[in-house]
Amino acid sequence: MTEHLMINGRETAFRSGQTILEVAMANQIPIPTICYLKGTAPSGRCGICVVEIDGLNELVLSCSTIADSSMKIKTESKRVIKERKTIIAKFLSSGNHNCAIAGLSGQEWSDFQLKVSQADSAQDLCPAWGDCRLQDLAYQYQVEADSCKPDRISDSPELRMELKMELKNPLIVRDFSRCIMCGRCVQACNEVQVNLAINLDESLYKIVTKGDKALIDSNCVFCGECVQACPVGALVEKKSRYIWRPWKTEKIRTTCPYCGVGCQQLLHVQDEKIVKITGVEDAEPNKGRLCVKGRFGYDFIYSKERLDTPLIKEKDGFREASWDKALDLVADKFTKIIEKHGPDALAGVSCARSINEDSYQMQKLFRAVFKTNNIDHCART
Repeated sequence: MTEHLMINGRETAFRSGQTILEVAMANQIPIPTICYLKGTAPSGRCGICVVEIDGLNELVLSCSTIADSSMKIKTESKRVIKERKTIIAKFLSSGNHNCAIAGLSGQEWSDFQLKVSQADSAQDLCPAWGDCRLQDLAYQYQVEADSCKPDRISDSPELRMELKMELKNPLIVRDFSRCIMCGRCVQACNEVQVNLAINLDESLYKIVTKGDKALIDSNCVFCGECVQACPVGALVEKKSRYIWRPWKTEKIRTTCPYCGVGCQQLLHVQDEKIVKITGVEDAEPNKGRLCVKGRFGYDFIYSKERLDTPLIKEKDGFREASWDKALDLVADKFTKIIEKHGPDALAGVSCARSINEDSYQMQKLFRAVFKTNNIDHCART
């Protein structure tokens, strides 16, 4: 059943049971948030999504407040903006957040962007610089923290707590000094991928595995969903750290080559080389999710041991050949085997890394053309 409420003086339609945030998102009304993760239960941990409702003394969290037709909501009132600025400043001061953008606007911001884009070798710069939700909000609301100085792009602020960086994991770097405890990584792990590898520990002010071990020593499967969910620089891919910068890359959508599921990927290509892979949000069938192979297993493309030319065996060695010659040779040998020994002398095994359509064509080739049912799939065996 469709109902209506008022948002910023505009009559807005909604469905019964929707939260204010969901209503706003469905109607393209911006309400900023950091902790909200689609498909998971709202936690309200960040507090950025507060809105003002006429008649209520307190601001409410839009992510967890159910919409009602009697509501008259303001998403950018003076009270709301003041509260958001306070929260953003608290986050900026809570750890190592050298965003270095507060107080800049117009030409100053453009000049500073250029300065940062030329500072690729400065590893003091946050690895999430340019792809950080907290940074975006700090600039949007022009929030300044004592530790963030526009002219100190390579200086790290003093950490609020002594939290060591976890570097021993093969694929993921955990920088606890940049964590804002929003909980998105925990929800991505526990509610989206259901791996149950990490959790919030309020007493330690950090995200922990069971026994507070490194990820490599825990039951983490390194799917990297936590990295994709992290809105700051607390979780980053080890291989792309300080190499990938969003303004330098081109995004190319493709299908993961590792199995027949057909997961949709975004290749982040820099200087004609893949430097990072992320899942395509809201795309079927994976809805942004990827496994460890799909997210991190792209190095094989650039291996010097990878065969890129067909080889034909001759005596004790191999010689290179064109695809046409190699395929003609295989077809000729198959034909002769069938003529001499019958179609059941052939058998095929389809590769699990192939897409479903390729496996279908493989069985069609053996059953319809070769006239044998000797066809299998390596995932079954």
